[in-house]
Amino acid sequence: QVQLVESGGGLVQAGGSLRLSCAASGRVFSNHALGWFRQAPGKEREFVATITWTYANTYYADSVKGRFTISRDNAKNTVYLQMSSLEPEDTAVYYCAASRVAGSRWFDEYSIWGQGTQVTVSS
Repeated sequence: QVQLVESGGGLVQAGGSLRLSCAASGRVFSNHALGWFRQAPGKEREFVATITWTYANTYYADSVKGRFTISRDNAKNTVYLQMSSLEPEDTAVYYCAASRVAGSRWFDEYSIWGQGTQVTVSS
């Protein structure tokens, strides 16, 4: 049973923008915080952003603050990651994940994961 499905990845030039989407099942969306992580080749998976389920509070990694925006559409059970001013260092597989811990930056507190979507930023 698939619960999180990401889309929107692709190839973009440095300075460009992309919007990632994560469609969640209703059961997941209604009582979980949703977050984005990324993993570049040879590197550990790292936190990008998260949004809580009650008040839509948002939290960001310092490396993306001011460039990325996480949001959620409750009517569509979808969370978005709008990425702007992209840099080659943002190249990674981006994963959507769900957690019962609001505001968590730790991947082991996320129990449900999507399959990932590749983002490649060329210089």
